Amino acid sequence: MGDQGREFRTVRGYQIKQQETKAITASMEDYLEMIYRLAQEKGYTRMGDLATALNVQPPSASKMVQKLAEMGYLQFEKYGVIELSKKGRKHGQYLLKRHETLERFLGIIGVKDQLLEETEKIEHYISPETIEKIMLLVEFMEDNPEWLQAFYNFQNLEK
Repeated sequence: MGDQGREFRTVRGYQIKQQETKAITASMEDYLEMIYRLAQEKGYTRMGDLATALNVQPPSASKMVQKLAEMGYLQFEKYGVIELSKKGRKHGQYLLKRHETLERFLGIIGVKDQLLEETEKIEHYISPETIEKIMLLVEFMEDNPEWLQAFYNFQNLEK
């Protein structure tokens, strides 16, 4: 294939390029994903619950929630109830599915130590197209246990 015409960057360079075209930051995504998780049962969450779930101070959570509200992802009352907008629910659902897909994929390939940390590190820097392909691979492996077992045998893993 060759490398002609391809534009290589450092990891930081790709991060900067991504931020130039993406309005929501990785940190905002973490908050939105957690708000979506917490709001699934009751349709809303509270500022204190969000801060606790993300291990941050309430004032930090409040600042980020304010930013997300300004971007149209949610509505909130200061130190009160947080409700996702239609846009927020849709994006939160995608973020949770992306997270779960990566976690399942890493589990399938044998990552055990720091599974959550590895998922968190990867999820913000992967394109929707790549997630879609990983999702297909995960579904294929889970639907075809003989292929999955062959992979484990190839790795000399016991499952």
